[in-house]
Amino acid sequence: MFAIFKREVRSFFTSPIGYLIVGSFLLLNGLFLWVFKGEYNIFDYGFADLSNFFLLAPWIFIFLVPAITMKSFSEERKMGTLELLLIKPISVWKLVLGKFWGAFLLCVIAVVPTIVYVFAISGLGMVGGNYDLGVVLGSYFGLLFLMGCYVSIGIFASTLSDNQIIAFLAGILVCFLIFNGFDAAASLFSNGETQQTIQSLGAKAHFDSIARGVIDTRDLVYFISLTLLFLYLTFQRLKQLPR
Repeated sequence: MFAIFKREVRSFFTSPIGYLIVGSFLLLNGLFLWVFKGEYNIFDYGFADLSNFFLLAPWIFIFLVPAITMKSFSEERKMGTLELLLIKPISVWKLVLGKFWGAFLLCVIAVVPTIVYVFAISGLGMVGGNYDLGVVLGSYFGLLFLMGCYVSIGIFASTLSDNQIIAFLAGILVCFLIFNGFDAAASLFSNGETQQTIQSLGAKAHFDSIARGVIDTRDLVYFISLTLLFLYLTFQRLKQLPR
């Protein structure tokens, strides 16, 4: 598994794609938070906190994570190297996990520089350091779990076709439906309890819960279960492919 992990990480940083994806994430966040006028602009928002960043980041990752994962298995299938990997003395699970952790590490690398925003927000407040550290830590924690879900979805999407564009679009679609689709479906009902039940099936409700600074085991179980589900689907899909 570690060999696959190292191979994935090396493939990202021996080509422009890794730097492009990390740079795109930081550039888009920087522009929306500090430059472009609008609801995400921190100066227009009027409060020295990072809530706008954690509202924006999940939407950007809906596009960037599938861009990272689209080549995970689709490129292997197109190049004919997937069959070679499957016949090597490595289990399919280790192959899937190696791909998963390699893509997940790149997402983490993209997020780490945004810690600078915490210090920037601290300096912008009327009183230095006047921000809720628990909320910030909870939001970063929730973002990591959400990224794990996105990566597992993107890797599964990459097994569906040897065309990277199809894998990319499928990944975006499923990530969007998991994150926001249940909220949209809940709006079709007038009963508040029904709305809440449907919303609880989506990732957005659980991410928002963790982002409030309260770590609820139900939210963690949701994200871990969803991640494992798509990794299992990836495993099953690979076992069905001809060797």
